[in-house]
Amino acid sequence: MNILIVDDDIVDRESIKRTLNQSTTHFNFVETESVDEALTALSDKKFDAILLDYRMPKRDGIELLLELKNASMDVSVAVIMLSNSEETELALECVRAGAQDFLLKSEVTTSRLQRAIVQAQARFELEQKLHVSYQQAKKLAEHDTLTGLYNRYSFEEALQLSILQKSREDTKLALTLFDLDNFKFINDSYGHHVGDDILIQVAQRVNDCLRGNEVFARLGGDEFAIILSNLQAIDNATRVTKRILSTLDKPFDIAGISIKVTASIGIAIYPDSTVNATELLKHADIAMYRSKKLGRNQICYFEDKMQEQFLQRYQIEANLIGAVERNEFILHYQPVFETTTSTIVGFEALIRWNFQNKLLYPDNFITIAECSRAIVDIGRWVIDQAIYQLSIWNLRDNKAYSIAINLSSVQLSDKTLFQFINRTLDKYHVNAELIEFELTETALLENSDQAIDTLELINNLGCRIALDDFGSGFSSVSHLQSFPIDTVKIDKSLIMESEQPKTRALIEGLSAMLHSLSLDIVAEGIENKKSLQFCQQLNIRRVQGYYFSKPFDARTIEKMYL
Repeated sequence: MNILIVDDDIVDRESIKRTLNQSTTHFNFVETESVDEALTALSDKKFDAILLDYRMPKRDGIELLLELKNASMDVSVAVIMLSNSEETELALECVRAGAQDFLLKSEVTTSRLQRAIVQAQARFELEQKLHVSYQQAKKLAEHDTLTGLYNRYSFEEALQLSILQKSREDTKLALTLFDLDNFKFINDSYGHHVGDDILIQVAQRVNDCLRGNEVFARLGGDEFAIILSNLQAIDNATRVTKRILSTLDKPFDIAGISIKVTASIGIAIYPDSTVNATELLKHADIAMYRSKKLGRNQICYFEDKMQEQFLQRYQIEANLIGAVERNEFILHYQPVFETTTSTIVGFEALIRWNFQNKLLYPDNFITIAECSRAIVDIGRWVIDQAIYQLSIWNLRDNKAYSIAINLSSVQLSDKTLFQFINRTLDKYHVNAELIEFELTETALLENSDQAIDTLELINNLGCRIALDDFGSGFSSVSHLQSFPIDTVKIDKSLIMESEQPKTRALIEGLSAMLHSLSLDIVAEGIENKKSLQFCQQLNIRRVQGYYFSKPFDARTIEKMYL
Protein backbone atom coordinates (compact mmCIF):
# COMPACT_ATOMS: atom_id res chain seq x y z
CA MET A 1 0.00 0.00 0.00
CA ASN A 2 1.42 3.40 -1.04
CA ILE A 3 1.20 6.02 1.70
CA LEU A 4 2.06 9.72 1.38
CA ILE A 5 3.05 11.32 4.69
CA VAL A 6 2.80 15.13 4.75
CA ASP A 7 4.32 16.47 7.98
CA ASP A 8 7.05 19.04 8.65
CA ASP A 9 8.11 17.21 11.86
CA ILE A 10 10.60 14.39 11.16
CA VAL A 11 9.94 12.84 14.60
CA ASP A 12 6.21 12.55 13.85
CA ARG A 13 6.93 11.07 10.41
CA GLU A 14 9.23 8.41 11.90
CA SER A 15 6.62 7.63 14.56
CA ILE A 16 3.93 7.06 11.89
CA LYS A 17 6.21 4.74 9.90
CA ARG A 18 7.17 2.68 13.01
CA THR A 19 3.51 2.36 13.97
CA LEU A 20 2.36 1.11 10.56
CA ASN A 21 5.36 -1.19 10.07
CA GLN A 22 4.25 -3.16 13.15
CA SER A 23 1.26 -4.45 11.14
CA THR A 24 1.29 -7.37 8.71
CA THR A 25 0.44 -5.10 5.75
CA HIS A 26 3.32 -3.94 3.61
CA PHE A 27 3.54 -0.16 3.23
CA ASN A 28 5.57 1.98 0.82
CA PHE A 29 6.14 5.45 2.25
CA VAL A 30 6.85 8.77 0.54
CA GLU A 31 7.62 11.63 2.91
CA THR A 32 7.08 15.35 2.25
CA GLU A 33 7.43 18.33 4.54
CA SER A 34 5.05 20.84 2.91
CA VAL A 35 1.90 21.25 0.84
CA ASP A 36 3.88 22.12 -2.29
CA GLU A 37 6.12 19.06 -1.97
CA ALA A 38 3.01 16.91 -1.49
CA LEU A 39 1.43 18.28 -4.69
CA THR A 40 4.61 17.46 -6.60
CA ALA A 41 4.62 13.93 -5.21
CA LEU A 42 0.95 13.47 -6.12
CA SER A 43 1.63 14.56 -9.70
CA ASP A 44 4.40 11.93 -9.98
CA LYS A 45 2.84 8.92 -8.27
CA LYS A 46 -0.44 7.29 -7.26
CA PHE A 47 -1.16 6.84 -3.53
CA ASP A 48 -3.70 4.79 -1.63
CA ALA A 49 -3.90 7.25 1.27
CA ILE A 50 -2.49 10.54 2.55
CA LEU A 51 -1.60 11.02 6.21
CA LEU A 52 -1.73 14.78 6.53
CA ASP A 53 -0.58 16.98 9.38
CA TYR A 54 -2.91 19.89 10.04
CA ARG A 55 -0.41 22.43 11.32
CA MET A 56 2.58 23.23 9.09
CA PRO A 57 4.58 26.47 8.91
CA LYS A 58 3.85 27.84 5.40
CA ARG A 59 0.59 26.25 4.29
CA ASP A 60 -1.53 24.09 6.56
CA GLY A 61 -3.28 20.82 5.80
CA ILE A 62 -6.61 22.49 4.95
CA GLU A 63 -4.91 24.22 2.02
CA LEU A 64 -3.80 20.87 0.60
CA LEU A 65 -7.37 19.56 0.89
CA LEU A 66 -8.62 22.61 -1.03
CA GLU A 67 -5.90 22.18 -3.66
CA LEU A 68 -6.94 18.54 -4.14
CA LYS A 69 -10.61 19.49 -4.44
CA ASN A 70 -9.88 22.03 -7.19
CA ALA A 71 -6.96 20.20 -8.78
CA SER A 72 -6.74 20.05 -12.58
CA MET A 73 -4.78 16.78 -12.30
CA ASP A 74 -6.57 13.50 -11.63
CA VAL A 75 -6.08 12.95 -7.88
CA SER A 76 -8.25 10.24 -6.33
CA VAL A 77 -6.98 9.45 -2.84
CA ALA A 78 -8.31 9.12 0.69
CA VAL A 79 -7.00 11.67 3.23
CA ILE A 80 -6.63 11.20 6.98
CA MET A 81 -5.91 14.38 8.91
CA LEU A 82 -3.57 14.17 11.92
CA SER A 83 -3.28 16.80 14.65
CA ASN A 84 -2.34 17.41 18.26
CA SER A 85 -5.41 19.60 18.72
CA GLU A 86 -8.47 18.12 20.45
CA GLU A 87 -10.84 20.82 19.17
CA THR A 88 -14.05 19.26 17.80
CA GLU A 89 -14.58 22.23 15.49
CA LEU A 90 -11.18 21.66 13.88
CA ALA A 91 -12.05 18.02 13.14
CA LEU A 92 -15.34 19.13 11.51
CA GLU A 93 -13.54 21.79 9.48
CA CYS A 94 -11.12 19.19 8.11
CA VAL A 95 -13.92 16.80 7.15
CA ARG A 96 -15.89 19.61 5.48
CA ALA A 97 -12.75 20.54 3.50
CA GLY A 98 -12.51 16.99 2.13
CA ALA A 99 -10.73 14.76 4.68
CA GLN A 100 -12.21 11.29 5.17
CA ASP A 101 -11.09 10.99 8.82
CA PHE A 102 -9.43 12.93 11.65
CA LEU A 103 -7.10 11.38 14.27
CA LEU A 104 -5.28 12.79 17.26
CA LYS A 105 -1.55 12.10 17.03
CA SER A 106 -1.50 11.19 20.74
CA GLU A 107 -4.07 8.43 20.18
CA VAL A 108 -2.46 6.80 17.13
CA THR A 109 -1.90 3.05 17.47
CA THR A 110 -1.10 0.45 14.86
CA SER A 111 -4.61 -1.01 14.74
CA ARG A 112 -6.36 2.38 14.94
CA LEU A 113 -4.26 3.93 12.18
CA GLN A 114 -4.59 0.89 9.91
CA ARG A 115 -8.34 0.77 10.49
CA ALA A 116 -8.59 4.52 9.79
CA ILE A 117 -6.81 4.04 6.47
CA VAL A 118 -9.14 1.21 5.39
CA GLN A 119 -12.26 3.12 6.50
CA ALA A 120 -11.07 6.33 4.84
CA GLN A 121 -10.57 4.46 1.56
CA ALA A 122 -14.05 2.95 1.76
CA ARG A 123 -15.56 6.33 2.63
CA PHE A 124 -13.68 7.98 -0.23
CA GLU A 125 -14.94 5.40 -2.74
CA LEU A 126 -18.51 5.97 -1.54
CA GLU A 127 -18.10 9.72 -1.85
CA GLN A 128 -16.80 9.32 -5.40
CA LYS A 129 -19.80 7.17 -6.36
CA LEU A 130 -22.17 9.71 -4.83
CA HIS A 131 -20.43 12.50 -6.74
CA VAL A 132 -20.70 10.61 -10.06
CA SER A 133 -24.36 9.89 -9.33
CA TYR A 134 -24.97 13.56 -8.56
CA GLN A 135 -23.29 14.66 -11.79
CA GLN A 136 -25.38 12.20 -13.79
CA ALA A 137 -28.58 13.41 -12.13
CA LYS A 138 -27.54 17.02 -12.71
CA LYS A 139 -26.91 16.33 -16.39
CA LEU A 140 -30.30 14.63 -16.73
CA ALA A 141 -31.96 17.60 -15.05
CA GLU A 142 -30.15 20.21 -17.21
CA HIS A 143 -29.68 18.49 -20.58
CA ASP A 144 -31.89 17.10 -23.29
CA THR A 145 -31.54 13.32 -23.29
CA LEU A 146 -31.83 12.96 -27.08
CA THR A 147 -29.41 15.63 -28.34
CA GLY A 148 -27.27 16.32 -25.26
CA LEU A 149 -28.04 20.05 -25.56
CA TYR A 150 -29.33 22.15 -22.68
CA ASN A 151 -33.03 21.58 -21.97
CA ARG A 152 -35.73 24.20 -21.56
CA TYR A 153 -35.24 24.57 -17.80
CA SER A 154 -31.49 25.21 -18.15
CA PHE A 155 -32.06 27.53 -21.07
CA GLU A 156 -34.53 29.73 -19.21
CA GLU A 157 -32.16 29.89 -16.23
CA ALA A 158 -29.29 30.88 -18.54
CA LEU A 159 -31.45 33.51 -20.25
CA GLN A 160 -32.37 35.10 -16.91
CA LEU A 161 -28.72 35.16 -15.86
CA SER A 162 -27.57 36.57 -19.23
CA ILE A 163 -30.08 39.41 -19.05
CA LEU A 164 -29.05 40.18 -15.49
CA GLN A 165 -25.42 40.44 -16.62
CA LYS A 166 -26.33 42.53 -19.69
CA SER A 167 -28.10 45.08 -17.47
CA ARG A 168 -24.63 46.00 -16.16
CA GLU A 169 -22.98 46.09 -19.61
CA ASP A 170 -23.37 48.17 -22.75
CA THR A 171 -23.78 45.28 -25.19
CA LYS A 172 -26.75 43.59 -26.83
CA LEU A 173 -28.07 40.05 -26.59
CA ALA A 174 -29.85 38.17 -29.35
CA LEU A 175 -32.33 35.42 -28.55
CA THR A 176 -32.68 33.14 -31.57
CA LEU A 177 -35.44 30.54 -31.90
CA PHE A 178 -35.76 28.12 -34.78
CA ASP A 179 -37.75 25.05 -35.60
CA LEU A 180 -37.63 22.65 -38.52
CA ASP A 181 -40.06 23.26 -41.37
CA ASN A 182 -42.59 20.46 -42.01
CA PHE A 183 -41.03 18.25 -39.32
CA LYS A 184 -44.40 16.61 -38.59
CA PHE A 185 -44.49 15.39 -42.19
CA ILE A 186 -41.06 13.77 -41.72
CA ASN A 187 -42.20 11.98 -38.55
CA ASP A 188 -45.45 10.83 -40.18
CA SER A 189 -43.76 9.69 -43.41
CA TYR A 190 -40.59 8.02 -42.12
CA GLY A 191 -41.30 7.30 -38.46
CA HIS A 192 -40.25 8.92 -35.19
CA HIS A 193 -36.89 7.09 -35.12
CA VAL A 194 -35.89 8.89 -38.34
CA GLY A 195 -37.16 12.18 -36.87
CA ASP A 196 -35.03 11.61 -33.77
CA ASP A 197 -31.93 10.95 -35.90
CA ILE A 198 -32.55 14.20 -37.78
CA LEU A 199 -32.85 16.15 -34.51
CA ILE A 200 -29.53 14.68 -33.33
CA GLN A 201 -27.78 15.57 -36.60
CA VAL A 202 -29.32 19.06 -36.69
CA ALA A 203 -27.98 19.68 -33.18
CA GLN A 204 -24.52 18.50 -34.25
CA ARG A 205 -24.41 20.58 -37.43
CA VAL A 206 -25.61 23.77 -35.75
CA ASN A 207 -23.26 23.22 -32.81
CA ASP A 208 -20.35 22.91 -35.24
CA CYS A 209 -21.09 26.30 -36.81
CA LEU A 210 -21.25 28.12 -33.46
CA ARG A 211 -18.22 29.68 -31.76
CA GLY A 212 -18.59 27.76 -28.50
CA ASN A 213 -19.53 30.56 -26.11
CA GLU A 214 -23.23 30.53 -27.00
CA VAL A 215 -26.00 28.82 -25.02
CA PHE A 216 -27.62 26.27 -27.35
CA ALA A 217 -30.70 24.35 -26.23
CA ARG A 218 -33.48 22.12 -27.44
CA LEU A 219 -36.71 23.49 -25.97
CA GLY A 220 -38.77 20.48 -27.01
CA GLY A 221 -39.96 18.72 -30.17
CA ASP A 222 -38.15 20.29 -33.13
CA GLU A 223 -37.72 23.70 -31.47
CA PHE A 224 -34.23 24.99 -30.65
CA ALA A 225 -32.93 28.19 -29.05
CA ILE A 226 -29.60 30.03 -28.96
CA ILE A 227 -28.45 32.91 -26.76
CA LEU A 228 -25.92 35.14 -28.51
CA SER A 229 -24.25 37.40 -25.95
CA ASN A 230 -21.91 40.41 -26.13
CA LEU A 231 -23.10 41.55 -29.55
CA GLN A 232 -21.46 44.78 -30.67
CA ALA A 233 -23.68 44.92 -33.76
CA ILE A 234 -26.91 43.26 -34.88
CA ASP A 235 -25.12 42.02 -38.02
CA ASN A 236 -23.39 39.43 -35.81
CA ALA A 237 -26.74 37.75 -35.13
CA THR A 238 -27.54 37.82 -38.85
CA ARG A 239 -24.23 36.14 -39.71
CA VAL A 240 -24.76 33.36 -37.15
CA THR A 241 -28.32 32.62 -38.28
CA LYS A 242 -27.28 32.61 -41.93
CA ARG A 243 -24.59 30.06 -41.06
CA ILE A 244 -27.32 27.92 -39.47
CA LEU A 245 -29.46 27.98 -42.63
CA SER A 246 -26.37 27.27 -44.71
CA THR A 247 -25.30 24.29 -42.60
CA LEU A 248 -28.76 22.72 -43.07
CA ASP A 249 -28.59 23.04 -46.87
CA LYS A 250 -26.99 19.64 -47.35
CA PRO A 251 -29.63 16.86 -47.25
CA PHE A 252 -29.59 14.49 -44.25
CA ASP A 253 -28.78 10.85 -44.97
CA ILE A 254 -30.79 8.69 -42.55
CA ALA A 255 -30.63 4.93 -43.12
CA GLY A 256 -30.07 5.46 -46.85
CA ILE A 257 -32.89 8.01 -47.12
CA SER A 258 -31.97 11.51 -48.31
CA ILE A 259 -34.12 14.08 -46.48
CA LYS A 260 -34.04 17.84 -47.11
CA VAL A 261 -34.53 19.93 -43.96
CA THR A 262 -35.00 23.69 -43.66
CA ALA A 263 -35.56 25.92 -40.64
CA SER A 264 -37.49 29.09 -39.82
CA ILE A 265 -35.60 31.46 -37.53
CA GLY A 266 -36.90 34.22 -35.29
CA ILE A 267 -34.69 36.76 -33.51
CA ALA A 268 -35.44 39.17 -30.66
CA ILE A 269 -32.87 41.65 -29.35
CA TYR A 270 -32.23 42.71 -25.76
CA PRO A 271 -32.71 45.52 -24.77
CA ASP A 272 -34.24 46.87 -28.02
CA SER A 273 -37.22 44.53 -27.90
CA THR A 274 -37.66 44.20 -24.12
CA VAL A 275 -35.67 43.84 -20.91
CA ASN A 276 -37.80 40.96 -19.63
CA ALA A 277 -36.70 37.35 -20.27
CA THR A 278 -40.24 35.96 -20.68
CA GLU A 279 -41.19 38.76 -23.06
CA LEU A 280 -37.97 38.28 -25.05
CA LEU A 281 -38.78 34.59 -25.52
CA LYS A 282 -42.31 35.49 -26.64
CA HIS A 283 -41.01 38.07 -29.12
CA ALA A 284 -38.55 35.58 -30.60
CA ASP A 285 -41.40 33.08 -30.94
CA ILE A 286 -43.53 35.66 -32.77
CA ALA A 287 -40.60 36.45 -35.07
CA MET A 288 -40.21 32.73 -35.82
CA TYR A 289 -43.92 32.53 -36.69
CA ARG A 290 -43.49 35.49 -39.04
CA SER A 291 -40.53 33.80 -40.74
CA LYS A 292 -42.75 30.81 -41.53
CA LYS A 293 -45.34 33.13 -43.05
CA LEU A 294 -42.62 34.63 -45.24
CA GLY A 295 -42.23 31.23 -46.87
CA ARG A 296 -40.12 29.13 -44.46
CA ASN A 297 -36.32 28.75 -44.53
CA GLN A 298 -36.23 32.43 -43.58
CA ILE A 299 -34.80 34.72 -40.90
CA CYS A 300 -37.04 37.29 -39.24
CA TYR A 301 -36.41 39.91 -36.54
CA PHE A 302 -39.16 40.84 -34.11
CA GLU A 303 -38.24 44.55 -34.30
CA ASP A 304 -39.63 46.12 -37.49
CA LYS A 305 -36.64 48.42 -37.93
CA MET A 306 -34.17 45.54 -37.57
CA GLN A 307 -36.17 43.36 -39.94
CA GLU A 308 -36.16 46.18 -42.48
CA GLN A 309 -32.37 46.51 -42.09
CA PHE A 310 -31.94 42.75 -42.40
CA LEU A 311 -34.06 42.50 -45.56
CA GLN A 312 -32.23 45.45 -47.09
CA ARG A 313 -28.86 43.89 -46.27
CA TYR A 314 -30.02 40.50 -47.53
CA GLN A 315 -31.18 42.06 -50.81
CA ILE A 316 -27.88 43.87 -51.27
CA GLU A 317 -25.82 40.77 -50.51
CA ALA A 318 -27.87 38.63 -52.90
CA ASN A 319 -27.66 41.18 -55.71
CA LEU A 320 -23.93 41.80 -55.30
CA ILE A 321 -23.43 38.29 -56.66
CA GLY A 322 -23.15 38.72 -60.41
CA ALA A 323 -23.31 42.54 -60.31
CA VAL A 324 -19.92 42.77 -62.09
CA GLU A 325 -21.13 40.50 -64.90
CA ARG A 326 -24.35 42.56 -65.21
CA ASN A 327 -22.28 45.76 -65.60
CA GLU A 328 -24.04 47.42 -62.68
CA PHE A 329 -20.94 49.18 -61.30
CA ILE A 330 -19.51 52.44 -62.56
CA LEU A 331 -16.53 54.50 -61.47
CA HIS A 332 -16.60 58.18 -60.62
CA TYR A 333 -13.37 60.13 -60.53
CA GLN A 334 -12.50 62.99 -58.19
CA PRO A 335 -9.67 65.16 -59.52
CA VAL A 336 -6.59 65.66 -57.34
CA PHE A 337 -4.89 69.04 -57.68
CA GLU A 338 -1.36 70.34 -57.22
CA THR A 339 -1.61 72.77 -54.30
CA THR A 340 0.46 75.71 -55.57
CA THR A 341 -0.74 75.79 -59.21
CA SER A 342 -4.22 74.25 -58.82
CA THR A 343 -3.60 72.04 -61.84
CA ILE A 344 -4.89 68.49 -62.06
CA VAL A 345 -2.22 65.89 -61.31
CA GLY A 346 -4.40 62.83 -60.88
CA PHE A 347 -7.70 61.29 -59.80
CA GLU A 348 -9.22 59.09 -57.13
CA ALA A 349 -11.41 56.28 -58.46
CA LEU A 350 -14.63 55.86 -56.47
CA ILE A 351 -17.08 53.03 -57.10
CA ARG A 352 -20.84 53.49 -57.47
CA TRP A 353 -23.49 50.77 -57.86
CA ASN A 354 -26.58 51.15 -60.02
CA PHE A 355 -28.92 49.06 -57.84
CA GLN A 356 -32.66 49.00 -58.55
CA ASN A 357 -32.45 52.31 -60.41
CA LYS A 358 -30.66 54.01 -57.53
CA LEU A 359 -27.00 54.99 -57.44
CA LEU A 360 -25.56 53.54 -54.23
CA TYR A 361 -22.39 54.91 -52.65
CA PRO A 362 -19.72 52.62 -51.13
CA ASP A 363 -20.97 53.17 -47.57
CA ASN A 364 -24.16 51.32 -48.53
CA PHE A 365 -22.61 48.12 -49.84
CA ILE A 366 -18.83 47.77 -49.39
CA THR A 367 -19.05 46.38 -45.83
CA ILE A 368 -21.57 43.78 -47.01
CA ALA A 369 -19.36 42.94 -49.99
CA GLU A 370 -16.43 42.43 -47.60
CA CYS A 371 -18.44 40.06 -45.37
CA SER A 372 -19.51 37.95 -48.34
CA ARG A 373 -16.07 38.28 -50.02
CA ALA A 374 -17.76 39.59 -53.15
CA ILE A 375 -15.30 42.47 -52.72
CA VAL A 376 -12.54 40.30 -54.22
CA ASP A 377 -14.16 40.27 -57.68
CA ILE A 378 -15.53 43.80 -57.32
CA GLY A 379 -12.11 45.09 -56.30
CA ARG A 380 -10.45 43.50 -59.32
CA TRP A 381 -13.05 45.10 -61.58
CA VAL A 382 -12.28 48.52 -60.04
CA ILE A 383 -8.52 48.03 -60.55
CA ASP A 384 -9.00 47.00 -64.17
CA GLN A 385 -11.41 49.85 -65.01
CA ALA A 386 -9.40 52.54 -63.23
CA ILE A 387 -6.11 51.59 -64.89
CA TYR A 388 -7.85 51.27 -68.26
CA GLN A 389 -9.37 54.76 -67.94
CA LEU A 390 -6.06 56.25 -66.85
CA SER A 391 -4.33 54.74 -69.88
CA ILE A 392 -6.87 56.39 -72.19
CA TRP A 393 -6.51 59.85 -70.61
CA ASN A 394 -2.73 59.74 -70.45
CA LEU A 395 -2.38 58.53 -74.03
CA ARG A 396 -4.89 61.03 -75.42
CA ASP A 397 -3.55 64.09 -73.60
CA ASN A 398 0.11 62.97 -73.50
CA LYS A 399 0.02 63.38 -69.71
CA ALA A 400 1.24 61.41 -66.71
CA TYR A 401 -1.83 61.63 -64.48
CA SER A 402 -1.84 59.33 -61.46
CA ILE A 403 -4.83 57.46 -60.07
CA ALA A 404 -5.67 56.39 -56.51
CA ILE A 405 -7.56 53.12 -56.03
CA ASN A 406 -9.03 51.99 -52.71
CA LEU A 407 -8.17 48.54 -51.34
CA SER A 408 -10.13 46.56 -48.76
CA SER A 409 -8.62 44.44 -45.97
CA VAL A 410 -10.26 41.40 -47.59
CA GLN A 411 -8.41 42.10 -50.84
CA LEU A 412 -5.13 42.09 -48.92
CA SER A 413 -5.77 38.43 -48.06
CA ASP A 414 -5.81 37.62 -51.79
CA LYS A 415 -2.33 36.18 -52.36
CA THR A 416 -2.54 36.58 -56.15
CA LEU A 417 -3.67 40.23 -56.08
CA PHE A 418 -0.24 41.62 -56.97
CA GLN A 419 -0.06 39.26 -59.97
CA PHE A 420 -3.42 40.54 -61.18
CA ILE A 421 -2.23 44.15 -60.77
CA ASN A 422 0.96 43.37 -62.69
CA ARG A 423 -0.96 41.76 -65.57
CA THR A 424 -3.35 44.74 -65.71
CA LEU A 425 -0.48 47.25 -65.84
CA ASP A 426 1.08 45.27 -68.70
CA LYS A 427 -2.24 44.96 -70.52
CA TYR A 428 -2.87 48.73 -70.57
CA HIS A 429 0.83 49.76 -70.78
CA VAL A 430 0.62 51.93 -67.65
CA ASN A 431 3.62 52.85 -65.52
CA ALA A 432 3.25 51.34 -62.02
CA GLU A 433 4.46 54.59 -60.43
CA LEU A 434 1.24 56.28 -61.56
CA ILE A 435 -0.91 53.90 -59.49
CA GLU A 436 -1.53 54.61 -55.82
CA PHE A 437 -3.40 52.08 -53.70
CA GLU A 438 -5.21 53.52 -50.70
CA LEU A 439 -6.14 51.64 -47.56
CA THR A 440 -7.33 52.59 -44.10
CA GLU A 441 -5.56 51.79 -40.85
CA THR A 442 -8.42 49.44 -39.96
CA ALA A 443 -7.44 47.31 -42.94
CA LEU A 444 -3.87 47.10 -41.62
CA LEU A 445 -5.05 46.11 -38.14
CA GLU A 446 -7.28 43.27 -39.32
CA ASN A 447 -4.65 41.13 -41.02
CA SER A 448 -1.23 42.65 -40.46
CA ASP A 449 1.10 39.75 -41.47
CA GLN A 450 -0.68 38.96 -44.73
CA ALA A 451 -1.26 42.68 -45.33
CA ILE A 452 2.45 43.44 -45.05
CA ASP A 453 3.34 40.65 -47.50
CA THR A 454 0.75 41.74 -50.06
CA LEU A 455 1.59 45.45 -49.76
CA GLU A 456 5.31 44.82 -50.12
CA LEU A 457 4.70 42.78 -53.28
CA ILE A 458 2.51 45.57 -54.72
CA ASN A 459 5.08 48.17 -53.68
CA ASN A 460 7.84 46.14 -55.34
CA LEU A 461 5.92 46.39 -58.61
CA GLY A 462 6.50 50.16 -58.37
CA CYS A 463 2.99 51.12 -57.21
CA ARG A 464 2.66 53.63 -54.39
CA ILE A 465 0.84 52.87 -51.11
CA ALA A 466 -1.27 55.55 -49.42
CA LEU A 467 -2.64 55.53 -45.89
CA ASP A 468 -6.17 56.95 -46.05
CA ASP A 469 -8.22 58.84 -43.40
CA PHE A 470 -5.15 59.60 -41.27
CA GLY A 471 -6.12 61.49 -38.11
CA SER A 472 -9.66 60.09 -37.88
CA GLY A 473 -10.45 57.67 -35.06
CA PHE A 474 -7.56 55.30 -34.44
CA SER A 475 -4.24 56.50 -35.86
CA SER A 476 -0.90 54.89 -35.10
CA VAL A 477 2.46 56.31 -36.11
CA SER A 478 3.85 52.76 -35.89
CA HIS A 479 2.02 51.88 -39.12
CA LEU A 480 4.18 54.40 -40.96
CA GLN A 481 7.18 52.30 -39.93
CA SER A 482 5.68 48.80 -40.21
CA PHE A 483 4.11 49.14 -43.67
CA PRO A 484 5.57 50.36 -46.97
CA ILE A 485 3.67 53.69 -46.90
CA ASP A 486 4.56 56.39 -49.47
CA THR A 487 1.65 58.79 -49.02
CA VAL A 488 -0.56 59.87 -46.14
CA LYS A 489 -4.01 61.34 -46.74
CA ILE A 490 -5.08 63.70 -43.94
CA ASP A 491 -8.74 63.02 -43.21
CA LYS A 492 -11.32 65.57 -44.33
CA SER A 493 -12.81 65.74 -40.81
CA LEU A 494 -9.61 67.48 -39.68
CA ILE A 495 -9.32 69.76 -42.71
CA MET A 496 -12.95 70.89 -42.38
CA GLU A 497 -12.27 71.98 -38.79
CA SER A 498 -8.88 73.55 -39.50
CA GLU A 499 -10.08 76.97 -38.32
CA GLN A 500 -10.33 75.58 -34.78
CA PRO A 501 -7.05 76.41 -32.95
CA LYS A 502 -6.49 72.90 -31.53
CA THR A 503 -7.30 71.17 -34.82
CA ARG A 504 -5.11 73.63 -36.69
CA ALA A 505 -2.20 72.91 -34.33
CA LEU A 506 -2.78 69.17 -34.72
CA ILE A 507 -2.67 69.38 -38.54
CA GLU A 508 0.51 71.48 -38.35
CA GLY A 509 2.12 68.89 -36.08
CA LEU A 510 1.06 65.98 -38.30
CA SER A 511 2.30 67.76 -41.40
CA ALA A 512 5.71 68.51 -39.85
CA MET A 513 6.08 64.90 -38.73
CA LEU A 514 5.10 63.48 -42.14
CA HIS A 515 7.47 65.85 -43.96
CA SER A 516 10.28 64.77 -41.63
CA LEU A 517 9.59 61.15 -42.64
CA SER A 518 9.80 62.17 -46.33
CA LEU A 519 6.21 61.09 -46.91
CA ASP A 520 3.97 62.65 -49.53
CA ILE A 521 0.84 64.34 -48.13
CA VAL A 522 -2.64 64.68 -49.63
CA ALA A 523 -5.29 66.81 -47.91
CA GLU A 524 -8.89 65.67 -48.39
CA GLY A 525 -12.02 67.74 -47.85
CA ILE A 526 -10.86 71.10 -49.26
CA GLU A 527 -14.13 73.05 -49.39
CA ASN A 528 -13.01 76.69 -49.29
CA LYS A 529 -10.13 78.97 -50.14
CA LYS A 530 -8.97 79.25 -46.51
CA SER A 531 -8.40 75.49 -46.31
CA LEU A 532 -6.42 75.63 -49.55
CA GLN A 533 -4.26 78.50 -48.30
CA PHE A 534 -3.63 76.63 -45.04
CA CYS A 535 -2.41 73.60 -47.03
CA GLN A 536 -0.18 75.86 -49.12
CA GLN A 537 1.40 77.27 -45.94
CA LEU A 538 2.16 73.71 -44.78
CA ASN A 539 3.69 72.71 -48.14
CA ILE A 540 1.11 69.97 -48.60
CA ARG A 541 1.67 69.01 -52.25
CA ARG A 542 -1.72 67.58 -53.29
CA VAL A 543 -5.33 68.43 -52.39
CA GLN A 544 -8.82 67.30 -53.31
CA GLY A 545 -12.30 68.34 -52.27
CA TYR A 546 -15.54 70.02 -53.34
CA TYR A 547 -13.83 73.43 -53.55
CA PHE A 548 -12.22 72.08 -56.71
CA SER A 549 -14.54 69.32 -57.86
CA LYS A 550 -16.98 66.64 -56.86
CA PRO A 551 -16.45 63.11 -58.20
CA PHE A 552 -17.95 62.65 -61.69
CA ASP A 553 -18.19 59.88 -64.25
CA ALA A 554 -15.48 59.66 -66.91
CA ARG A 555 -17.48 61.45 -69.60
CA THR A 556 -18.23 64.44 -67.35
CA ILE A 557 -14.59 64.62 -66.23
CA GLU A 558 -13.51 64.78 -69.88
CA LYS A 559 -15.98 67.59 -70.67
CA MET A 560 -15.07 69.66 -67.63
CA TYR A 561 -11.32 69.19 -67.21
CA LEU A 562 -9.62 67.32 -70.03
